[in-house]
Amino acid sequence: MIKFNAGKFYKAASILGLIGTTAVSAAAIKTGVFESPEAIREFVQAGGIFAPLLFVAIQVIQVVLPIIPGGVTQLAGVIIFGAFWGFIYNYVGIVIGSMIAFQMVRKLGRPFLQSVFNKHYDKYIGWLDKGKKFDRMFAIAILLPIAPDDFLCMLAGLTKMSFKKLTVILVLCKPPTIIAYSILLSTIAAWMTSLFHF
Repeated sequence: MIKFNAGKFYKAASILGLIGTTAVSAAAIKTGVFESPEAIREFVQAGGIFAPLLFVAIQVIQVVLPIIPGGVTQLAGVIIFGAFWGFIYNYVGIVIGSMIAFQMVRKLGRPFLQSVFNKHYDKYIGWLDKGKKFDRMFAIAILLPIAPDDFLCMLAGLTKMSFKKLTVILVLCKPPTIIAYSILLSTIAAWMTSLFHF
């Protein structure tokens, strides 16, 4: 009888996830998907019934690879799907992307983090010296809309924080910020639409 090894399965899934994300990212960059909210909308809507999955994948990519500001993809989500579903798909994509980003740094280490986020690195690297306080500081930062969440999730990968704890913090603390962004971006999108049809 074959014994299921959860550790090996999770490790293999993480590696496949990283490979898949990198491959999809390369294809998206090459086709110019990340150039603007309109480019994202055209790409996503071309997917038909798979549009939500395509958008979630794009949101995951923008978290893992900081190619464009997250606000661009969040705005695209609201424009394409409306405030409610835009929030849902933004939320799912951002949380999954944040988990992958955490695991990437856990596997690739500090040099990778520094090369990707050199700007934030010097400002926040001191958080690693906070010990047990880091988890609380991290949760508060994720709850606030002004913190560099993507970077902090990667920084957490250098700490002793468990993947389970990271997931709980993301699931509980991400919604308020994304809801606020969704409402704000929905208002902006409606305003832009009214101007366009004026």
